[in-house]
Amino acid sequence: MGQVILAIDQGTSGSKAVLFSPQGKIHSKATAVLNSAYPASGYVEQDPEEIYTTVLQATGDAVTAYEKQGGQREDIVCCGISNQRETFLLWDAEGRPLRPAVVWQCKRSVPVCERLQREGAAAELKQRTGLMVDPYFSGTKLTWIIENEPEIATAIGRGEVLFGTVDTWLLYRLTGGDAYASDYTNASRTLFMNLDTLEWDPAMLQMLAVEGLRLPQLNSSSARFGESSFQGTFARPIPITAMIGDSHAAAFGERCVRPGTAKATLGTGSSILMNTGPQRPVSEHGMVETVCWSAGDRVDYALEGIIVSCGSTITWLRDQMGLFRESHESDALAESVPDNGGVYLVPAFAGLGAPYWKMDQTAVVSGLTFATGKAHVVRAGLESIAYQVKDVVDAMELDSGIALSRLQIDGGLTKSSFVMPHLANVLEVPVAAIELTEASAFGAALLAGLGAGIYSGIDEIAAIPYTSIDYHPQKQTGVQKEYQMWKKMVRTL
Repeated sequence: MGQVILAIDQGTSGSKAVLFSPQGKIHSKATAVLNSAYPASGYVEQDPEEIYTTVLQATGDAVTAYEKQGGQREDIVCCGISNQRETFLLWDAEGRPLRPAVVWQCKRSVPVCERLQREGAAAELKQRTGLMVDPYFSGTKLTWIIENEPEIATAIGRGEVLFGTVDTWLLYRLTGGDAYASDYTNASRTLFMNLDTLEWDPAMLQMLAVEGLRLPQLNSSSARFGESSFQGTFARPIPITAMIGDSHAAAFGERCVRPGTAKATLGTGSSILMNTGPQRPVSEHGMVETVCWSAGDRVDYALEGIIVSCGSTITWLRDQMGLFRESHESDALAESVPDNGGVYLVPAFAGLGAPYWKMDQTAVVSGLTFATGKAHVVRAGLESIAYQVKDVVDAMELDSGIALSRLQIDGGLTKSSFVMPHLANVLEVPVAAIELTEASAFGAALLAGLGAGIYSGIDEIAAIPYTSIDYHPQKQTGVQKEYQMWKKMVRTL
């Protein structure tokens, strides 16, 4: 079947392996479920060994499925890894985890962030890293661990602790400790990397009191990181030629390779990324400044708006409130009423992200009356997804001076018959549901193929065709009024 690229997409809820042709055809894929633990209110952790073993399981299953179609393992020429980003792990030189992985959703470091704010550290932190003083990012949670777990703190002080985001952990384990590296996108989420120099920043390590921590080598997203047989899955080791954070991978997979191109991933949370080109952007409206993707000497920067609760709002309505049994039923309920009946939901179940950055905020439902039915509440929940995206797009346009003409969307919510047209109406621009069911995996595959010499360059990748379902805005007088009502409610929190 010609050359085949293995893409690992290690996400919060599971690890996925996808086998792609260079033109983007999916030969096979498999997923292994990954569990999260909640040891205390607001704390979220995962088992490092489970992260690794689910990757091996998914890879083995995808390769087996490919062979059943007549393919051969020898067809697989390289591997790319995309991963949940701010989640981090600590381990020793033997590859033994020292504690559970701390997941990006974890809020244990709220007190650390409040202290940094009081000390006036926010401006310097933003200038150096492009990020906010917020528990969403890795660094403050490691500070919390150092302050609350003495054995870890002592080991870090002795220089015995290796730090890494999920990509680094997988690379270390897959190569038997031979490779210890990360890429700029993942490093840019830790609070440890200087966004201008693209190097670890000693001033940040000092600010967060993590001196002595061992940190991986930094590379472009498309580079030769190492090689692995995936514990015998392959007779010969295959090169790992790309590593990139999942939202950045999706942006590359959707060909956000020019300044002003933007995508939104609508999953558990949401990441909206706008490529701003080779110059680092500066945000004055609550956006994160970050690396979009990199290949060779080329580094494209981005503005990013992070929405904490997106698809998880639907999960809450389903599992905690019991308003429907299957997620897709939410669309029919929302469409069964002409409007939200004056009900508004602010989905701050784990705080509010961009552009507000109120991570101690809790969720609010307002406007309930005796006339309110469950359909109104469900509709309010789905509407809140579009309103949060609108908030971020407006802020990006102010920061960049670029008016979006179209927003590309990927993720599970592209299947929502309510959210997608409603989003187009709220944004007042076309919204394109990209028919790349595995956008993050495909982005990692494209970068891996570039690193392995399968593609001649970015122009060849940009020319690979893809299809989309386009939703065009309809003139509906009430939509903007309802959005302003929702925004007014957020401001009063």
